[in-house]
Amino acid sequence: WKDKWKRRKIETLALLLEGALEAEAKVGLKMNIAEKNLAKLLKSLPALRNPTVSKLSQPGWVAVETIIDEHVVRELIPQLKSAGAEGIIEYPLNKVVY
Repeated sequence: WKDKWKRRKIETLALLLEGALEAEAKVGLKMNIAEKNLAKLLKSLPALRNPTVSKLSQPGWVAVETIIDEHVVRELIPQLKSAGAEGIIEYPLNKVVY
């Protein structure tokens, strides 16, 4: 590449386009769960790498967030509810960049 600026611009556009294409087949899930039920939930919860687990202001509770393939969400949400998850939110993604 003769022009480094153009190369960076093209690489950036390619990265963003690939991220948008990857996001088309994925969704995000957020939920709350009692810490005592967390291990059971994590066994059945797919993720890009590992789900994000954050403590809530209410003692003994955590929030869990993960990114999953959209085609599994219909079967997964009832399993999550059975494992003790509450306040389950599914949301679309704009980009997934690895």
